[in-house]
Amino acid sequence: MFKLHGIYAPIATPFQNDEIAYAKLEQNMNFWLSSKLAGIVVMGSNGEFVVLSPEEKRQLITAVCEMVNGQKPVIVGTGSESTKETVELNEYSAKAGAAAALVLSPNYYKRAMNDTLLRNFYIEVADKSPIPIILYNMPANSGINLSAKLISELAAHPNIIGVKDSSGNIVQIAEIIKNTRNLDFAVFAGSASFLYPSLALGAKGGTLALANIMPNECAEIQELVEAGKHTEAKELQLKLLDINNAVTARWGVSGLKAALDLIGLYGGEARKPLLPLSEQDKKELAEILEKVRA
Repeated sequence: MFKLHGIYAPIATPFQNDEIAYAKLEQNMNFWLSSKLAGIVVMGSNGEFVVLSPEEKRQLITAVCEMVNGQKPVIVGTGSESTKETVELNEYSAKAGAAAALVLSPNYYKRAMNDTLLRNFYIEVADKSPIPIILYNMPANSGINLSAKLISELAAHPNIIGVKDSSGNIVQIAEIIKNTRNLDFAVFAGSASFLYPSLALGAKGGTLALANIMPNECAEIQELVEAGKHTEAKELQLKLLDINNAVTARWGVSGLKAALDLIGLYGGEARKPLLPLSEQDKKELAEILEKVRA
């Protein structure tokens, strides 16, 4: 069974003329594959999966798995509004060579999304998936929080191997770690903003937007924690807060793509309706990035 550990980058999907720019993606991939990243996540929130057509999703999954070519594990974001589509994407991802599937809960019919429905959804998806499932808790985007109780119950399923928790609720993360520590289940921080406290509590790694542009620094926080060097880990965590905020909460996907451009990779523009950063915002982002890289 695939084991979750280390820092993963939920990679940005590059566009040119509103089409996926595979040549640019391959150039970016060379940077990520030569870094300290443990693996790659394709079609996460930063990969703009919600604005990709079904055919684009399949083409992107295939392309990324071929580019990576077994050098690092690939996790695919497969969560869809229907159980049927999620199951089909899991099957496709498995055939393409993915190691696991990251599954966001359905969220359009919010009033129906109680623990019973979500439990049934994840169990059916896990039962039918040829690759392991990772729960994805992203309440800022989905509007739904997977409770510590529900996650802990689902952790007992043999094909559910972990959770990416992007809630930022460190109490909830601590509860999940406490409730699952006797299981073969990995808790991952969903943002670099709370990577260190999650690791200190027992998380096994993180899937971090910041890892697109600063993969080694993110991985070094985990290396320091595992070496017992908590003072150094805390200092690095604090150093990364401003740039992490810039490419997540403040400017989101458009900010992340602008940051990729600034470090010499290809970010380009986000797919509409998301808007590019203004020139003033780009200037401010460049100053933040320069400060943290100094």
